[in-house]
Amino acid sequence: MDDQDRSADGVNEQKVTAERDDDFVVFHIGMRINTLWKVHRWLPLVLVAPRMVRELVADPESGLLGSRTVVGPGIRNIGFVQYWESFDALRAYARDSNRLHFPAWQEYYQDGTKDDAAIGIWHETYLVGADEYETVYNNMPAHGLAASDGTEIVPAANQRKTAAGRLDQTDGTDGPVDASESA
Repeated sequence: MDDQDRSADGVNEQKVTAERDDDFVVFHIGMRINTLWKVHRWLPLVLVAPRMVRELVADPESGLLGSRTVVGPGIRNIGFVQYWESFDALRAYARDSNRLHFPAWQEYYQDGTKDDAAIGIWHETYLVGADEYETVYNNMPAHGLAASDGTEIVPAANQRKTAAGRLDQTDGTDGPVDASESA
């Protein structure tokens, strides 16, 4: 995508989609603070999580393609949506004792936190085939998969005009009655 199609603040001033040639992993991970007054239980995790992301971003060989922080609903829920080149890369990071995640994971289970419901931890892992996803961004800066390393941002035109077209389910002529409603 040409820089001329972006505004000064990085907004792609058109409808675009993200394209990748390879499979990838979408990883959602987060925590929920269940007992606000037990700061000693949740504060260490709140502080180490962004450091883990910085550690990954600083290492181009980590396999992390992109990450964004998500807060909500409410202030008790903090998480990350991450894009990884493979499950093997994600698993290797999680189990590497020389990286921040593994000791934090061990501490969570060894210091009694797992037996104390003051903080909840969750994650979801999705293995995505190269042709098994669709995206659309309308008047947005690069976001989500489009902001991930190795992703090309292209106009959402022709076959890419509709979700079904982007999934190669139609030729893209199946647009809604009112083109302003297309997604």
